[in-house]
Amino acid sequence: MPYQIEEKFVVAVASSALFDLSESDQIFLERGEEEYRKYQRENESKTLKTGVAYPLVRRLLGLNGNTMDDQPVEVVLLSRNDPDTGLRVFNSIEHYKLPISRAAFVKGSNPFLYMEAFNASLFLSANHEDVLQAVQRGLPAGQVFPTEFIDNDEEEELRIAFDFDGILADDSAEVVYQTGAIELFHKHEKQKAEEPLPPGPLMKFLKGVSTLQKIELDKKQSIKNYKPRIRIGIVTARNAPAHERVISTLRNWGIQVDEAFFLGGINKERVLKVFKPHIFFDDQLGHIEGVAKITPSVHVPFGVANK
Repeated sequence: MPYQIEEKFVVAVASSALFDLSESDQIFLERGEEEYRKYQRENESKTLKTGVAYPLVRRLLGLNGNTMDDQPVEVVLLSRNDPDTGLRVFNSIEHYKLPISRAAFVKGSNPFLYMEAFNASLFLSANHEDVLQAVQRGLPAGQVFPTEFIDNDEEEELRIAFDFDGILADDSAEVVYQTGAIELFHKHEKQKAEEPLPPGPLMKFLKGVSTLQKIELDKKQSIKNYKPRIRIGIVTARNAPAHERVISTLRNWGIQVDEAFFLGGINKERVLKVFKPHIFFDDQLGHIEGVAKITPSVHVPFGVANK
């Protein structure tokens, strides 16, 4: 019987998101493919350092149980390497005891083309062009940025933070905001407070995370002293009265979040330092550049903010 991948919550990661490939990438750029291939073979038993998406991936996979009926999460590797140069990546996956067994090695082609084949709700990569092309095709993808974040390996809780407009919702409200007339934006959002916004690029990913969160909450009801392992936060530049439309949109989607911050221009770094997400998504590059050092961050190049 074929493996029912469509029944899983699937996240696709490039090698460059899961591990730190800066050294080998530099060799490829400076010396070419053959030297890169030689380098990877010579170092295939040398474990790669963890990358930006590692804290997210480790905790997502940690939500799976010990039986086949209790494994809702799947992580697949979509790589620009070929199987030969990609062996080092799989050796590193084995070293860190990550239960990742499925992969596509496409030797320089666009790995995101296989997202739908693997039922992936998100593709993470450090390759800007891959991410940009994926988003332009309507696929949910984000570029990870280098970080100085130090993960606590003993911590099981997974905290995910999202910007709202251009990430969870589309950019239709953002288009109004970009006119520069904040009073017009607030008036517009107040008038449409009860009208849900259309879904944005990471809506499928959010729904998947929300489903996992509900599973965790059900366990809390049935298992004494069980502590749910997922917290969802929204960190948005919106403030009152534009906050109401965020809440009505989430209600319409049947999504509950644990924390929401309506900052009205306050630097997002101030609350992210406290919330300490293991991944943060934003559509505005300026926001990502400001917080990437302190928390694993992903730029989603979607909508009017990126034109």
